[in-house]
Amino acid sequence: MLPETPKGRRNVCFDRKALDDRKTAKPHDSAMEMAAAMGIDMLDEEQYRALQAVGPFDQKTSSWIQTPAGVRKLGGALFGDYRYGQTFIYHNGASSYYAVRGFRGVLTV
Repeated sequence: MLPETPKGRRNVCFDRKALDDRKTAKPHDSAMEMAAAMGIDMLDEEQYRALQAVGPFDQKTSSWIQTPAGVRKLGGALFGDYRYGQTFIYHNGASSYYAVRGFRGVLTV
């Protein structure tokens, strides 16, 4: 596993609705759509915290994670990172995107 979210999965908003809602400066894709195209699911909060228990990941990046429907309905989405020796879960507008924010996924067999 890479310690930082892979570069090819960064600079994306949360989902298709967020991408469609942006009027200008649209990112190239959304995390949910990219994950679906790869045949994986984005990590949820519990899975993200379990990943961080293995070792520090996303010390310089951050990753969108699955978001409760109520939060998403209000326009938000969750992401996580690892700073100051601790895992943090935050919220942001789902249509936001940053050069260092991507996503991590899980393949369920």
